[in-house]
Amino acid sequence: MYRTVYEDLLKWKNSIYRKPLILNGARQTGKTWLLKEFGKKEYKNMAYINCDNNPAMQNVFTDFDTSRLIRIFSALSGETIKPNSTLIVLDEVQQVPLALTSLKYFCENAPEYHIAVAGSLLGIGLHSGTGFPVGKVEEINIFPMSFMEFLLASGNSNLTELIHERNWEYISALSPKLEDLLRQYYFVGGMPEVVDYYLKTQDLNGTRAIQKRIIKNYRADFSKHVPANQLTKVEMVWNSIPSQLAKENKKFIYSMLKKGARAKEFEDAIQWLHDAGLIYKVERVKSVSMPLKFYEDFGVFKLFLSDLGLLGALSDVNAKDILIDNKIFSEYKGAFTEQYVAQQLISNKEHPYYYSKDNSSLELDFVIQKDKVFPIEVKAEENVRSKSLKTVVDENKDMVGWRFSMNGYIDQGWLVNIPLYLIEEWVKSKSEDNSVS
Repeated sequence: MYRTVYEDLLKWKNSIYRKPLILNGARQTGKTWLLKEFGKKEYKNMAYINCDNNPAMQNVFTDFDTSRLIRIFSALSGETIKPNSTLIVLDEVQQVPLALTSLKYFCENAPEYHIAVAGSLLGIGLHSGTGFPVGKVEEINIFPMSFMEFLLASGNSNLTELIHERNWEYISALSPKLEDLLRQYYFVGGMPEVVDYYLKTQDLNGTRAIQKRIIKNYRADFSKHVPANQLTKVEMVWNSIPSQLAKENKKFIYSMLKKGARAKEFEDAIQWLHDAGLIYKVERVKSVSMPLKFYEDFGVFKLFLSDLGLLGALSDVNAKDILIDNKIFSEYKGAFTEQYVAQQLISNKEHPYYYSKDNSSLELDFVIQKDKVFPIEVKAEENVRSKSLKTVVDENKDMVGWRFSMNGYIDQGWLVNIPLYLIEEWVKSKSEDNSVS
């Protein structure tokens, strides 16, 4: 399966400023597969070492002599390691935290070696106090598969090619086919194992069973890695996300966890889930002015799961409600559609915020910043009137609003309606416009 992050790996390989690489991502987002595929295709050979249940690796880092480490890596992998032509992969690196520290010395003393590490819950391991090599590594993030990646995996490369041409009006004529594929993506999500199984079998029950198993594995990770005094709180936050998103106002409400709950009590639990890559946190901004970061309100935010398919599994939503009934785009107060949009923006390397005005009902679902600020409303229902968006654009005359909905492409000047299935390509096109300007 093609992953767009592969292009980032190529840039890393060919950079004259290359440093050791950390591939960040939640469990089962495809880190191991991607690095193996990359090593197989782009290098003469690959020295792959899995650190999990590997006693030999526990005793390797008695010092950080890179020449000695290379000899050991070669012996453990059975591969001759040569500068610039061998990819060294240390997988499940969180099991040997000193392996992370060693990257500093590879950067300083042996930059000619190409070394990449990955591991589930790596974001947690980085905070274990073992000496993270700040400034001595590059980091690439991998997310669940986007809708465009799902299209490619499902054998619809012809559709992706048409989308890449960006003839927005013409693409809208293909809406029935793309809407059907979008429904499938709403059910399957972007976890590579789930996508692969579904596309090979079309087995809905088996697909949901894999999603449930992934969630079960996440919960096992809670028990294994979360500090004992935080475990219950992490589980409470995780379990509350579907109901938080099913509200009209999707702002995270602590009192939904338990009566009288306060931020101080649960902020560490939320941070743990965020660092593990299991949730996305979208903060509020108090103004739609540049730079948005100046106007962050860290105490007010929305939480989304890392994957749309996992949201459906965690919520026990029936397959027919997603694949057949029209209500999936509007039921649950548009929870699935807003989750979908957040996921597409974040996997496209955007940093979305949301905006709400103090002492007012005015709210924008998302706001992103490029060469200027773009306010976004997400419309899952047939009624696509954008009162809040119109108000914001009227107050900022150089601003153009975006509305993501199931309607076709419409450019009204002050507002552009973009079909949900075109979000990724639309945002990329605006990024390119920004780079040209």
